[in-house]
Amino acid sequence: MASHDRDRAVALSVQLAQAHRELRRQISQLRADPATYRPDDDVLATHCLAFCAALTSHHRGEDTGMFAELLRERSDLAATVANLVQDHEMIAPMLSRVADLARRGTGSRGPAFEAIRRELDGLAAIMESHFNYEERAISEALDDGIRDTGWPEMVFMFQGAAHREAP
Repeated sequence: MASHDRDRAVALSVQLAQAHRELRRQISQLRADPATYRPDDDVLATHCLAFCAALTSHHRGEDTGMFAELLRERSDLAATVANLVQDHEMIAPMLSRVADLARRGTGSRGPAFEAIRRELDGLAAIMESHFNYEERAISEALDDGIRDTGWPEMVFMFQGAAHREAP
């Protein structure tokens, strides 16, 4: 592998870790204290929806781009990729619940905020485990080098989109 290609592969594993850090930061900010949002303000809903969209976009890009390319070049990762896709399938309904609660919770306090907090707490725990596993298992393969067929943009593009959606 050429030096430039090797540097690009290593940069992709770094970008994966950075994407995960950004998603961790976003959920941490949401969990910090949603009760501080004013009840007549839809800031929490907007931030929750932006976060849900960002994580969904990230996972969709991994499933259809990064994982597909990994499997083309590294069939030995089939079980790992299957586990990661299964995690994404488990996380998706949680994201739907958070988004639904955020939409319904606009303009209210109390139970709606507590329900969002509980969902975010569970989601954060699963995300942490998933991200740690993915970084250990996939970063090594990325560092070994896989073809860039455009999938990095799909996996990492959420970072800009999430910032545009959230005030």
